[in-house]
Amino acid sequence: MLPPPGSPGTDLPVRAVLPALADALAARGSAVLVAPPGTGKTTLVPLALAGAVPGRVLVAEPRRVAARAAARRMAALLGEEVGGQVGYSVRGDSRRSAATRVEVVTTGLLVRRLQADPELPGVDVVVLDECHERHLDTDLALAFGLDGRAALRPELQLLAMSATAQAQRLADLLGADGPAPVVAASGALHDVDVVWAPPAGPVDPPHGLRVDPRLLGHVAATVRRALAERTGDVLVFLPGAGEIGTVAQQLGGVGADVLPLHGRLPAAAQDAALRTGPRRRVVLATALAESSLTVPGVRTVVDAGLARVPRADLARGLGSLVTVRASRAAVTQRAGRAGREGPGAVYRCWTPAEHDRLPAHDEPEVAVADLTAFELELACWGAPGGAGLALPDPPPPAAQLVAGQTLRSLGAVDGEGRATARGRALTAVGVHPRLARALLDGAPLVGRRRAAEVVALLSADLPSRSDDLAVTWRALRAGSDRGATARWRDEVARLERSVDDVAPRDLPDDTAAGLVVGLAHPERLARRRPGGTGYLMAAGTGAELAPGTALSGAPWLAVAVADRAPGRRDARVRSAVAIGEATALEAGASLHAEVDEVSWRDGDVRSARVERLGAIVLAERPLPEPDPGALTAAVAEGLRREGLGLLTWTTAARRLRERLAAARAGLGDPWPPVDDDALLDALDLAGARRRADLARIDVVAALRALVPWPLSADLDVVVPDAVTVPTGSRIRVDYGDPEVPTLSVRVQEVFGWAQAPRVAGRPLRLQLLSPASRVVATTTDLAGFWTTGYPAVRSELRGRYPRHPWPEDPATAPATKRASPRSRS
Repeated sequence: MLPPPGSPGTDLPVRAVLPALADALAARGSAVLVAPPGTGKTTLVPLALAGAVPGRVLVAEPRRVAARAAARRMAALLGEEVGGQVGYSVRGDSRRSAATRVEVVTTGLLVRRLQADPELPGVDVVVLDECHERHLDTDLALAFGLDGRAALRPELQLLAMSATAQAQRLADLLGADGPAPVVAASGALHDVDVVWAPPAGPVDPPHGLRVDPRLLGHVAATVRRALAERTGDVLVFLPGAGEIGTVAQQLGGVGADVLPLHGRLPAAAQDAALRTGPRRRVVLATALAESSLTVPGVRTVVDAGLARVPRADLARGLGSLVTVRASRAAVTQRAGRAGREGPGAVYRCWTPAEHDRLPAHDEPEVAVADLTAFELELACWGAPGGAGLALPDPPPPAAQLVAGQTLRSLGAVDGEGRATARGRALTAVGVHPRLARALLDGAPLVGRRRAAEVVALLSADLPSRSDDLAVTWRALRAGSDRGATARWRDEVARLERSVDDVAPRDLPDDTAAGLVVGLAHPERLARRRPGGTGYLMAAGTGAELAPGTALSGAPWLAVAVADRAPGRRDARVRSAVAIGEATALEAGASLHAEVDEVSWRDGDVRSARVERLGAIVLAERPLPEPDPGALTAAVAEGLRREGLGLLTWTTAARRLRERLAAARAGLGDPWPPVDDDALLDALDLAGARRRADLARIDVVAALRALVPWPLSADLDVVVPDAVTVPTGSRIRVDYGDPEVPTLSVRVQEVFGWAQAPRVAGRPLRLQLLSPASRVVATTTDLAGFWTTGYPAVRSELRGRYPRHPWPEDPATAPATKRASPRSRS
């Protein structure tokens, strides 16, 4: 099928390696192709492979716009319209026929087809493009394809294509008996000059979704500079649709057509950015133009150096997009877009030093994203948790745990993680499992059409001017944005086909929307806090609305989208519906319960019968006869939470604990530990019902009960409270540091000791004092001190205290407390 050499648009670098690639696939059945953007891998390779096999070639792209563009380009090379020998299929749109030999699909659709029939009948080659981007669907398609090939279709050829040189991991995964062959194509067609163009003044780093307006202003200025200094079209990389809109406004009057290119645009607008025009163009694009799309006419790239990536807040059940610095691999690919048609230039809005600090590669989605849908796909494949599959990276255990909990709450998997019939039904809808649940369970309540409309709105990345989801819904129905409305209606029609129609209840639209949103995210049902200081969601996370929102004052919200900026305690509501309590209770029925709660709150035990919606307390009344065991457990929890300071610590109790700690430190077992955890475990709290009962516990008795009875008699010997020194004085040992028990004593009172006594299995440390009780020496080796240290101390003290005896041999001299009497003249 590949046109002959010399045909327009086909003499690209990858053509030189096509024979080697064909040989590798014929010999091993799998291979990895490494080819930078602009080398022709997406368009020439599938056509070449289709000419070598009798069946179809299935090409998987990570994005719908890339799938359509690739099919259109290949069809153009053949001089045909899309739908003939080259076709495509994406969600809600398909152009193919019985004559189609090369079909381009999204990776998500490939996963659906593999789940439906792992043999992929009629397909001879599967091509996974842009594997380096490491989207979740790409990882699944790779793992399922390898598993199906090994078990069912050993003759199926599998090719992984990547724009970066990280090919060894892919080769190891694809090779059944050793790494798969790696075929590399040459780089970009032309040289690309790097122009470092950092902002002149300070710019704040990205934070959450926020990008400093000063950076966006600088990007617009850099575009004007590039238009003045270079020829050809300019491709500008920005993190999201919002930033694209801002920069577009600042480029008014530049003498070029300014075109956006991002995932929210309707297909016609996306396609328009991929066609040359009569005038110079400035194409403002997100990362989708990095590698899987070729924007014709581009000779200059302006790169803001940012990317927007998903992040999952597992502890709060929130997901969000955050803005981060793009990786070195990503900005290298971006720069390559300027060198496809001739020598080009890239203007980088950062410094060479900042460039060196960029991460080498992007993180794979599996490491940072919500894995609920990913885990359900694995379960439906028959490999819960990915067991036995060749996944490029193992899913993080914490994210897997949270995903498993969510799936069990939806009834999608059983206790062993296996997919249930409901789980397979949720997967078949083709949206996130939470949204599929909202569609299937919401349709009987609000009607199939309305449920599909709300779910389509929740699943689509559509522009919105309001955080009130009901307002956005009404705008789509009215068709105020024709492109967005068309995409939304296509998705609504698809979703309607996934569920049976039943006669719904007569509910207002806003109530219906809130019910569907609540079914999708019951943990995000939120009630306004007393005093109007924000909201509390059923998951226990606080939430706040944007200033001036129309949702302000609503007693309850069904929150569709919320995220939490790093360092902030509460989440920010991005999209929600105002609802009443009855709707919240219906949507969150699984979280609604009335339970007897005995717990430690506000410094004491509280017992009550509590009606809850998750973390939201709806009603509370005193519990007349709480369970005694629950009271004791609450007291124990309070003691653990607030510490042992709730007990009455007498001097005797503190001294005993210090002595036992020293015994444990010096001798180890069987002397017991007396740290907080050990004491908490040992305390007998039976009968304790409130905070005041803790003050009556005999801590000394509790400590002594820790000591095994054979050791009890040795306690005063091993760790004596006080030591008798040669003068007969009883001096208390300081056990403040359990590692080094210490005795502070005047040096004259230990005359006659050849060695210090042993305490807790080691020599007692002596802190030797002058007659005025000042420290003159510290030692655990008294014999050594008498020999080496004492002469200097004796010399000093004789001068200061001449009336005190300072014998030359203190180890044998009599100890004394007193000075010598004054001589009478």
